[in-house]
Amino acid sequence: MAATEDQISPAKIETEADAVKLEEEEEEDDEHDSKERVLQRYFLQEWNLVKSLLDDIVSNGRVVVPSSVQKIQSIMDKYQEQGQLVEPYLESIVSPLMLIIRSKISELDSRSDEILKIVKPICIIIYTLVTVCGYKSVIKFFPHQVSDLELAVLLLEKCHTTSSGSSLRQESTGEMEAKCVTLLWLSILVLVPFDISSVDTSIAEDESFCVGDIAPLVLKILGFCKDYLCSSGPMRRISGLLLSKLLTRPDMGKAFTSFVEWTDEVLSSKEDSVVNHFRLLGVMEALAAIFKELLLTASRKVLLDVLPTVLNNVTVLSKSSAATRSPLLRKYLIKLTQRIGLVCLPHRLPSWRYVARTASLSENISTGPTQRLAPDHAGAAVAQPECTDDQEDEDMDVPEILEEIIEMLLSGLRDTDTVVRWSAAKGIGRVSSRLTSVLSEEVLSSVLELFSPGEGDGSWHGGCLALAELARRGLLLPRSFPQVVPIIVKVALHYDVRRGPHSVGSHVRDAAAYVCWAFGRAYYHKDMKNVLDQLAPDLLIVGSFDREVNCRRAAAAAFQENVGRQGNYPHGIDIVNIADYFSLSSRVNSYLQVAVSIAQYEGYLYPFVDELLYNKICHWDKSLRELAAKALAALVKYEPEYFVNYVLEKLIPCTLSTDLCMRHGATLAAGEVVLAVHQCGYVLSADSHKRIAGIVPAIEKARLYRGKGGEIMRLAVSRFIECISSSHVALSERTERILLDTLTVNLGHPNSQIQNAAVSAVQQLVQSYLIGNDKKAADLISKHLKHLTDPNVAVRRGSALALGVLPYELLIAKWKDVVSKLCSACMIEANPEDRDAEARMNAVKGLTSVCETLTQPRASDPENDDLSLFILIKTEVMDTLLKALDDYSVDNRGDVGSWVREAAIHGLEKCTYILCKKAGDHNNDSFSSLFDSNLANRLIGGIVKQGVEKMDKLRETAAKALQRILYHETVTVPFILYREKLEEIIPNQEGLRWAVPTFSFPRFVQLLGFPCYSKGVMSGLVISAGGLQKSLKEASFSALLQYLGEGEANEQRSKESAMCDDILWILQEYKKCDRVIVPCLKTIEELLDEKMFLNQEAYTLSFYKGVVDSLAIELRASKIFAKLEAGVVILGYIASVSEPISKQAFSQLLSFLAHRYPKIREKAAEEACLALVRNKTLVTEDKIERVKDIITTPCWEAGMELTQSQKLELCELAGLEHGVVFRTRSRTVTKTMTASDENASYSALVDSSGF
Repeated sequence: MAATEDQISPAKIETEADAVKLEEEEEEDDEHDSKERVLQRYFLQEWNLVKSLLDDIVSNGRVVVPSSVQKIQSIMDKYQEQGQLVEPYLESIVSPLMLIIRSKISELDSRSDEILKIVKPICIIIYTLVTVCGYKSVIKFFPHQVSDLELAVLLLEKCHTTSSGSSLRQESTGEMEAKCVTLLWLSILVLVPFDISSVDTSIAEDESFCVGDIAPLVLKILGFCKDYLCSSGPMRRISGLLLSKLLTRPDMGKAFTSFVEWTDEVLSSKEDSVVNHFRLLGVMEALAAIFKELLLTASRKVLLDVLPTVLNNVTVLSKSSAATRSPLLRKYLIKLTQRIGLVCLPHRLPSWRYVARTASLSENISTGPTQRLAPDHAGAAVAQPECTDDQEDEDMDVPEILEEIIEMLLSGLRDTDTVVRWSAAKGIGRVSSRLTSVLSEEVLSSVLELFSPGEGDGSWHGGCLALAELARRGLLLPRSFPQVVPIIVKVALHYDVRRGPHSVGSHVRDAAAYVCWAFGRAYYHKDMKNVLDQLAPDLLIVGSFDREVNCRRAAAAAFQENVGRQGNYPHGIDIVNIADYFSLSSRVNSYLQVAVSIAQYEGYLYPFVDELLYNKICHWDKSLRELAAKALAALVKYEPEYFVNYVLEKLIPCTLSTDLCMRHGATLAAGEVVLAVHQCGYVLSADSHKRIAGIVPAIEKARLYRGKGGEIMRLAVSRFIECISSSHVALSERTERILLDTLTVNLGHPNSQIQNAAVSAVQQLVQSYLIGNDKKAADLISKHLKHLTDPNVAVRRGSALALGVLPYELLIAKWKDVVSKLCSACMIEANPEDRDAEARMNAVKGLTSVCETLTQPRASDPENDDLSLFILIKTEVMDTLLKALDDYSVDNRGDVGSWVREAAIHGLEKCTYILCKKAGDHNNDSFSSLFDSNLANRLIGGIVKQGVEKMDKLRETAAKALQRILYHETVTVPFILYREKLEEIIPNQEGLRWAVPTFSFPRFVQLLGFPCYSKGVMSGLVISAGGLQKSLKEASFSALLQYLGEGEANEQRSKESAMCDDILWILQEYKKCDRVIVPCLKTIEELLDEKMFLNQEAYTLSFYKGVVDSLAIELRASKIFAKLEAGVVILGYIASVSEPISKQAFSQLLSFLAHRYPKIREKAAEEACLALVRNKTLVTEDKIERVKDIITTPCWEAGMELTQSQKLELCELAGLEHGVVFRTRSRTVTKTMTASDENASYSALVDSSGF
């Protein structure tokens, strides 16, 4: 693909049209190509930028523009998880950059600082590639001439001795990257096929050097690496890599011995410090890397000499406190331990190892059918006769320390950290591969001991990892399957241990699935034939029903591997297609779709049912128990009789279990199964009816609602009653009464989930058992009507919902009382202590449902011509719902009234359809007047107002309700004024973002041009424009300004005049209602800031007068800082205009100079000065300077008494009466008032206003 893309060059695109066509084709491919292909294509596009930056660096021999390094870094960082996409270009990037470094090093002695400044940015680029692609891919393109060795050591020496002074900077200085790149370069250069002493030029000048001594160049490298082994950065790992390459050379025996002696000193040190901790990590990592390299390249003799020393250090260190604290140190200890064990054992390929038969297509084609099917002995495993194994057992010399090493590895399988257990499991596999079959069996037995009940979850996890490693390497022979498979399949795959409010075991189940995956990959299908029958059901159980998504996917992957590798598996491909990676991502989908689809195949239904019945309905997770109950019900369709005779018989006794999880799950499952059996058409016996009907009375008798878990049992019982009611289980009169009483109590529960479950149950119970029983129906309705006024708010909530779900047959007897009582319940309660927004919300919902139920056509009365009902809906119900739109109740939860308003919007919509449909079905005047223009205006105006208020959810709800009203398919809503404009504002399109302020406000604000809607829109708009939320405020206010600025001058004045009238209406309508008045004043202030209302037209003067009169009322005795501040600013603006209103505004403004809040006094003084500057008519010219001096001189943040002496003079100069200006303030000041009182008031002000 890369080559193909490179061939497409601009020179080959002949015309611009061809180029456009090519781009369109590439964009179309992006939609269908795989992720890898798209990423590759995008990298090629970025390659042009990278190439140009690199060319600039290479041509200049250095990084000229520092930002180019950051650009390359940012591009490469995107490929951290797709490093293979960068690898084809590594040579083009790395080789020229390394040549620059190589060429500059020769000048390092004379210009070291300058050369390092050149080298470091280049090293940043190279190290970025190392982090993306890995060092093995990058170092292949490093130069490796023999002469480069000394140059690289010289560079490392300069980097080592030079330290950057800007380590706290966020961006890298290149110091660390330069060291890492140089160390990596040396790891290649030390592999030169010559004696290093012959390469070291310093030896010629050193007369004391003798044959056999360590070359000075090597000593330098060792010194640097020892320093870097103490580092916490990547230099530690890379220096360990360098040491592994250097010390495993044949001519480095003395250096290796010297290094081991140094490590002995370090590991024997008792120093407890951070530096020593990192040194321990570095030494252990280096030793592990050296042993790994020596196992591949050197003779065992080199290692056997130092083995006792290293093993002793490892043994001591593994028992130290440092190892206890550091999982990483324990991991390196396990790595080194296993490699010590490999050194002790001869390298050989055991003849007893299992080797799976490899299928060959050519072999199958060339072999006849008879030959392919006949020979059972054409074995899956390659094995020698037993006598050969016995001979090998006798010949093999097992070192004494091997037992200790295996014991350490087994203890590593019990470690608390996964990385340690994983490393130990690999070590067990590697060491076992060099043992005899007898010894390997002993190791397997020791691993199986980890699965004893007394072991913790770490041991089980480590044991599973070890078994998987043994299976992958062919070290677990098929004869051991009877020991291993039951443990993995029946126990480890289902391992789940409860600990407090949660459980542990997901990692064990994941590892067990890995073992099953390894089985499918490692063994021939003839050897796996019996095992597959055990694996498949349990793997699919975990894949479908496990709580954790990683376990479900791991089990499905193991099943897929077995199906693909083993073949001939019944329905295997179909199941793999059902239980794929994405379908298992959702737990609900896994339980209710995937599991149900798999259960249709033979052999899976009964295991699935048993898993749900015995493990999942009693699970500690409540949501899992609920899912398990639904899954059981979904499986009923495959064999209803089995569920009735077996599952229900198991579930019914469990509903009274002492274990909360069991009885909760059993109650839910019993109800769901009964309902599913009924839906399948299976008829239960009379005895089954009796036993099912007795479950709830038995729970009541056992008092299982009390204490811990009472709430979830109430939920379960409500759902159970709903299910048996839907199934029409035969109930005695006593049982009916018990069930009704239970649901009545649940309806009054404060938990909303319990109430909702009880409401659903009441609906089914009444529908199934109470229709036709007039006395019980009347008693039930009377009880709930009485509860609508109960002092307990939870009882009111539940009863309102319950009335809403009662059927027509019960409501018709008392429908007037029901509607009237629900309408009363929708209103805000007179007593503040009785107010509850949720009760009102439920009353609105219940009222809407009752109206829908009563107006549904019936078989006995298809026309439903009861005019009084529809008149009541028009007059009382619609009026109640419109009033509910003004419910702005607030408590500590916020705007709880929004719940009522949202329910009211839905209720108004549904009642509108009821009235319009009935009015449209009849031509006479009585019915046609059910929906008139007045009601239509109130309806649209109320909903539109909610569409411009501050809550995103309500705006979206209102807009969508209007959209449905305008474009309803079956009901036409008449009398909507300016319908065409409304349809233009609210088009009939899906997916419009009404909750986004920048989308909704520019549309709804256009309704300000229509008098029938403008007041509602403006009253909602000021709340948004004058609110506290910045983004909402900006969006709404900018939409308002845009609307006012559209059109010609006359049109703009007309809009401004209409808005003035609307604002004055708001100030009068919501007098003393701070919820509206405060944001309204803020909006007026913002409009004045934008130079609105300054044209001296007649409407502006009347607007000023109305605002000033309103402020006189609103600001009197107010303690709301935001309101006072906005009012003072508005008075300052109005005082700046010409007569006649400016004097009155200035008089009011001066009164705030004596306000008790210092900040208000200061603001009033500021505005008064501005007013005097703008309006020269307020004070005569000869007195204006003195007035300014009086206003500006005092310290307004000081006590009020400092301003008292100047009031009289100020009024005389301004020509105002002192008693008029300061009349309210005088009364306040004459009271005994101290500085502490004022400060206390101001403190309360600050607290309340959020400053």
